[in-house]
Amino acid sequence: MIADQLLAAAGLPTEAASLASDKRFPDGAHFRVEMPSVEGPAVLAAILDEARQRGVTVNRVSQGSGSMLHTEAELREMSRIGADAGLEVSMFIGPREEWGISAMSRAADGAALAGGVRGMRQLRYAVEDVLRAIDCGIRGFLIADLGLLRVLSDAQKAGSVPASVIWKVSVMLAPSNAATLSVLADLGADTVNLPTDLTLAELAEMRAVCDLPLDLYVEAPDALGGIVRGEQIADLVAVSAPLYAKFGLRNSRGLYPAGLHLQKDAEIIGREKVRRAQISLEWLARSGIELVQSTPGVPDLGIPEPA
Repeated sequence: MIADQLLAAAGLPTEAASLASDKRFPDGAHFRVEMPSVEGPAVLAAILDEARQRGVTVNRVSQGSGSMLHTEAELREMSRIGADAGLEVSMFIGPREEWGISAMSRAADGAALAGGVRGMRQLRYAVEDVLRAIDCGIRGFLIADLGLLRVLSDAQKAGSVPASVIWKVSVMLAPSNAATLSVLADLGADTVNLPTDLTLAELAEMRAVCDLPLDLYVEAPDALGGIVRGEQIADLVAVSAPLYAKFGLRNSRGLYPAGLHLQKDAEIIGREKVRRAQISLEWLARSGIELVQSTPGVPDLGIPEPA
C-alpha cells in the first residue's frame, strides 16, 4: 500500500509482516465472503441478485432465526438455490433459550445463555431440527451450545449425520482466547466465529493454535458491537487466513425471529450487505497484497444437497 511507503519515509512503523498467516483453505484460497442473517429463500435470492450485479462472489450465507422457523418447502428452496450457486447455506439450530421460557437469557446479565439449549426436551428438539433440515438438503449449521456441538459431532463420527455437514460455531459462543478456541476445535467444530472486536495481535494468537477456518465480522450489527472496519480486510485476512469475512450491517434493524412481516426489510438489508462487501473488496484490491478468494463450488463448503 502506498500509504505504508509514506509512513516509512516519515520514520514511522508499519504493520509487522510476522503476523501474516501461512495457512489456507483446502483450495489454496486466503478468504471467503459470508453474508449473515439471510432469513429465507427470498432474501437469499435477493442477495445473489445483488451480488451478480456488483461482481461479488458470495461463498457462504448464514441464517439466525433458526431452521425450525422455516417450512420444509422453504428449506428445500434454500437448498436448491444454494446448490445452484455453489455456496454453503448455514442454518441456526433451534430451539434455543432466547426463544423459550428462560427469563434469565433475556436479562442483561444473562445474555450469554441466549444461544444455549435448555433441558433435555429442548436438546431433543434441537437434534431433530438438524435432522429435519438435513432431510431438506441443508448441510451447514450454526451452533451456540457446547453440549449440542458434542452430541452432533459424535453422531457424525458414528455415521448418523452425513460427513458433508459443516458445524459452524456461532458468534453467540465466540471464544475470546486461544485456549477456548482449541476446546471448540476438539469438540468437533469445523469453523468458528470470533468476537467482532479482536485486534490483529489477538487474531494472530487465535490463528497460531488452530488450523480451522475462522469467521469474523468485518462489519457487525449494533447488537454485536457495531464494528465497521471493512477497509481493513486485507490486514484481517493476511493475519487470520483462512478467514470467512462476514458482512453484517451497523445502524440496521434487528430481524430475529424473521418472517413475512420483515421480509422486505431483510431483502434490502441483505442487498446493502453485498454493497458493503463490494466496497471492502475494492479496499482489498487497493492494498497491493495478493490475497485469493475461493471460487463457488469448492468441495469443502457445506453446499446443500437438494433431496
